[in-house]
Amino acid sequence: MSIKNPDIIVTILGSGTCVPSLERSSCSVMMEVSGAKLLFDSGPGTMRRLLRTKTTIFDIDYIFYSHFHPDHTAELVPFLFATKYPDISQRQRALTLVAGRGFEDFFAGLKTAYGKWIELDPELVNILELDNRSTDSRRLADFTIQSAPVEHNPESIAYRITSAGGHSVVYSGDTDYSENLIALSKDADVLICESALPDDFRVKGHLTPSLAGEIAARAGVKKLVLTHFYPECDQTDIEQECRKTYSGPLVLAEDLMRIEVDS
Repeated sequence: MSIKNPDIIVTILGSGTCVPSLERSSCSVMMEVSGAKLLFDSGPGTMRRLLRTKTTIFDIDYIFYSHFHPDHTAELVPFLFATKYPDISQRQRALTLVAGRGFEDFFAGLKTAYGKWIELDPELVNILELDNRSTDSRRLADFTIQSAPVEHNPESIAYRITSAGGHSVVYSGDTDYSENLIALSKDADVLICESALPDDFRVKGHLTPSLAGEIAARAGVKKLVLTHFYPECDQTDIEQECRKTYSGPLVLAEDLMRIEVDS
């Protein structure tokens, strides 16, 4: 009897924040869907975590950025720099960078600083800017992406990936409580949601476990994965706080955790 491969494979590469940690790299998630490998954010430590999954930078087809803070984008420069050596021919197909409006200006600033060291053959890199003022939807290869603005930075967007088989995973990026995120996550198989700080430490622009749970419950998601933990979360019963508002399947992210999404 043949074994069916998962429709979407999610690997948590970084479950942490800007705070240096041996256990948690900064924000990054890899999804494998329809033969493509998608990277969501690339904070410090991302490339080393990729190697731990036996994935090289040349295997990545898309990088999606939720916003431009360093703990989400810092390894874009070394990623592109490493792509040039020792032999650019190792990249056989184009890398597509996806983000909200303003990314081209952000990237132009990086090129002003680093010049030729991050400039690739135009045939090997594409930039796709999505609308960060309203919902957006695009068909890429054999999967669909939807995005919606969320409450963090002006450019901040969350993403929903839907496979050809109809399964869907949502990546929130950084956000405060967001009606747009609830709508984007409606009936999703998995919601990967930031839960930066415990309930008693809430700050503007970020979620807590109970707020993330409320979003998941209102959206009717089938599984909630909490991530983006500041050190204060390690001293708190995050699961108990989330259970105030959400009773469904719950996972607390750890680096290199693998989640399979199928029927």
